[in-house]
Amino acid sequence: MNQSNQEIHRAVIIGGIHGNELTGVYITKLFEQFPHLIQRSSFETLTLLGNPKAFAEGRRYIDDDLNRKFHKKDLQNLELRSNEDRQARLIIEILKPKNKSQTSIFVDLHSTTANMGLTLIIIKLHPFLLQLAAYLSSINPLVKVLYIQSHEEDSFFISQCELGFAVEVGSVPQGVLSADLFQKTEKLIYEILDYVEAFNQGSISLKNDTLTLYQHVGTIDYPRNEHGEIQAMIHPNLQFKDYEPLNPGQPMFLTFEGKTIAYEGKSIVYPVFINEAAYYEKGVAVCLTEKQQISV
Repeated sequence: MNQSNQEIHRAVIIGGIHGNELTGVYITKLFEQFPHLIQRSSFETLTLLGNPKAFAEGRRYIDDDLNRKFHKKDLQNLELRSNEDRQARLIIEILKPKNKSQTSIFVDLHSTTANMGLTLIIIKLHPFLLQLAAYLSSINPLVKVLYIQSHEEDSFFISQCELGFAVEVGSVPQGVLSADLFQKTEKLIYEILDYVEAFNQGSISLKNDTLTLYQHVGTIDYPRNEHGEIQAMIHPNLQFKDYEPLNPGQPMFLTFEGKTIAYEGKSIVYPVFINEAAYYEKGVAVCLTEKQQISV
């Protein structure tokens, strides 16, 4: 679903790719019930519940992580029959452009147990996305921008659209709604749609021509024994300190016996997704980023 730099014809808002991330699920349901809230004059807005079966069962997924099921070769492999494989193909079929010249923007709503405020996740440094991110972060101090560089093997949902990005909202527990974060996410979506409307009408006025970008550079797992069992927890000094600088030698983990394990890197990093509940199974205790200032 390649896009051009032309006028945007369609915005897609998807929630519940992970069934126990309820902010996106219920915002999607709100917009389904009151579609006028997301109607704008110059483009259509579609809403979609990503993984209805997982939501109904209160689980992140049924068989596999749906947000790792959008690689082209997997979508074309009809022998893959898990709930998430079938759901990924269905989503792509539903969202197939009406014509090749149609330009879309995808907004993929997620929530996280980490203290990440309102995080925009982009996988491409597309000028439109950078300008949108600069605008949103200039009007809302809660907005941070995380760049995870796109690779050929990407299987995220947003890899299906050149103007695709995710919104991570936190901290909120899995399977729980936070009224405060729900309202902040809802307001952010209106600001995104208003920006698209202004873009189509040629009336964009950038408040900032620079953007603070946090570029993903790696991950660190929990210390484990030879059986793969976790041997330490996120240190209290690091918990909920997403986007704050972590210096070499500062506390990172605390063993069950009370011993501190320090960060052993050679340079300052800015951790995100600290102690994310869903990442225990992925072997990720924190994601590391480098802070950059870029011109847009």
